[in-house]
Amino acid sequence: MPVPADWPTTETQALAEQRRLRALVEPHGPGPADGALVAGVDVAYDDERDLVVAAAVLLDHTTLEVVEEATASGRIPFPYVPGLLAFRELPAVLDALATLAHTPDLVVCDGYGLAHPRRLGLASHLGVLTGLRTYGVAKTPFTFTFTAPEPERGSWAPLLDAPADGEQGERGTEVVGRAVRTRTGVKPVFVSVGHRIGLDEATASTLHLARDFRQPETTRRADSLCRRALTELQRDSV
Repeated sequence: MPVPADWPTTETQALAEQRRLRALVEPHGPGPADGALVAGVDVAYDDERDLVVAAAVLLDHTTLEVVEEATASGRIPFPYVPGLLAFRELPAVLDALATLAHTPDLVVCDGYGLAHPRRLGLASHLGVLTGLRTYGVAKTPFTFTFTAPEPERGSWAPLLDAPADGEQGERGTEVVGRAVRTRTGVKPVFVSVGHRIGLDEATASTLHLARDFRQPETTRRADSLCRRALTELQRDSV
C-alpha cells in the first residue's frame, strides 16, 4: 500500500492540511435510501512491527446483510499525535475502500467527524478526500461535554464543544454531535457529521445500524475483520 507522495509527515504539515480541508466539509445532506450500500471502516495496529491494517465491510443498509469485505495493510505513515489520527489511518482505509468492487453510498467511521478540535476528524477528512457521504460513531466523547440522554433507546443529547484553555467564550455553546442511546439502559455512542450528511440523518442511520448492539453493525463487523486480518499477518510473519 503506497502512501501518497504528498502525505504530511510532520505535525506542522498535518495541521495546515486540516485547516485547508476543513473549509471543504459539507455538514448537511440526506441519509441513505432504501437498499443503499453502507461501508464500515476500522483499523488495527501492530506498533512493534510498524504495521496498520484497515478493513472495509459493505452492508445493505436496509437488511444489514454483508455485501462485500476488503482489507489493506501497510506501514504506519504518521506518528501518534492526538487530534491527528486520520494521518495514521487514512492511507490504509482509502486502500481498503478502493479494493471494494462496489462504491459505498455512505461510510460510517469508528471515530469522529466534526466532533474534533479543528472540526476535521477521520470521518470528515475521509469524506472530503473521496467525496463520499460519511459520518462518525465514537465510543467516547473525546474532549467534549454532554448531559446524559434519557435511558430509552433512541434518546439523545447534544455533544457540546468548550473553548480550549486560555480562549474566550462561553463553555459548551457549539453543538458538534450527539450522545445517542442505541440500547436502553446502556451508555450512549457519540455521533458526529462527517461530510454530505446532516446530524438528524446520521443519528437515524446509527439507530438503524445499531439494531441489536450498542455499536452499529458497520463498526462491529469492520472491527472484527481488521483484527482477524492483523492476526493473520502477525502469524504469517513468525
